[in-house]
Amino acid sequence: MAKDSTASNSVSAGNPFQSLNGGRKNKDRAWAGLFAVSTYLVVIFALFVFGDILSKGLPVLFKAEAPFVNVDFLTKSPETLVVYENGAGETVRMDNPDFLKFQKEHPEETFDNVKTHSYSGGGILGPLVGTACLVVICMVAALLVGISASIYLNEYAKQGRMVNWIRLAIMNLAGVPSIVFGMFGFAFFCLSPWFPKFTYTPNYENVAELFGHQLVWKIIGTNGYFSFEGWGNSMIAGGFTLAVMVLPVIITACEESLRAVPRGFREAALALGANKWQCIRTAVLPYASPGILTASVLGITRVAGETAPIMFTAAVAMKGKLPWQEASGNGAFWLSDFLSQSVEALPYHIYTVALKVPRSKDTESMQDGAILVFMLLVMLFAGISIALRARARKKLKW
Repeated sequence: MAKDSTASNSVSAGNPFQSLNGGRKNKDRAWAGLFAVSTYLVVIFALFVFGDILSKGLPVLFKAEAPFVNVDFLTKSPETLVVYENGAGETVRMDNPDFLKFQKEHPEETFDNVKTHSYSGGGILGPLVGTACLVVICMVAALLVGISASIYLNEYAKQGRMVNWIRLAIMNLAGVPSIVFGMFGFAFFCLSPWFPKFTYTPNYENVAELFGHQLVWKIIGTNGYFSFEGWGNSMIAGGFTLAVMVLPVIITACEESLRAVPRGFREAALALGANKWQCIRTAVLPYASPGILTASVLGITRVAGETAPIMFTAAVAMKGKLPWQEASGNGAFWLSDFLSQSVEALPYHIYTVALKVPRSKDTESMQDGAILVFMLLVMLFAGISIALRARARKKLKW
């Protein structure tokens, strides 16, 4: 009797080691099936989205004849597309510069039903270059500040209420919508005059003043000036805005990587006579590098696809030249002029052609091709992240 009561008590108490009866097995199978359905639904949705992008974009990016890749799409900047019917009733599509040249050279040609589609001709070279420039500026600034902040919070700062408040502020910053970062970047980096530049022609109306004196100085031996007149709508303003936006991701991920390094590594380095910075540099950062690399590449994949921040601070819909083709001067003046250029960007280009250009058989190739290239670019960054992390982990034995 005592054994029976003990068994019944264990059953009523929900003994986890008790064998399942038929009803409990069916319930367990039902929950497992529900979880499996949820998982495969995600996979199906992802395959549907990627399949739709590939089916529409691959015919734009690749051709049936050699060289099999649509080189013009990758090496030309966006142009206005002109569509017309010639005398034979055939539909002809040309980029606007080619159309104007052809029209001048063939005045006898018939041009009927001429239609123009903005941003739908040419290719995506300008947006690709602009995106690359913005990402490089962003990651240089964000990694420098983010890694430094994570080292301080994890290695130097005395853990307490103040540090907890800082971490809470970083977490809250990660939840701010991107359009808010865009407005902040526009007000702070674009409109504020308290950011310097090298220039040959200072804009004295925008130069900052301190104690009644304008902050502009002539550089000896040159015709240029060092002036605090702000950055305006420029590549560097957009890059710094993206850097502020991605900082929470980088700081949090780098902190987690630093915490993952065993404390014994630090104690061994200090016991051998290393100072605090030598300990961090030789015994902590090398072993945290896989996580830091992953954080940096994940940060790139996020900022590369942002539209709202660069729309306010750096991006233009269409531009005739690449940034270095418009930069002038030498040395620091060339670099300053280069960073002061507004740029095309792939996310903003996709937004423009999708929103402002009605979709038709004449414009869909630009829309579908740009989306496919952007997806491949994000997948490339993710692949680089996985490869770098795997390579760095192979070199570390701990």
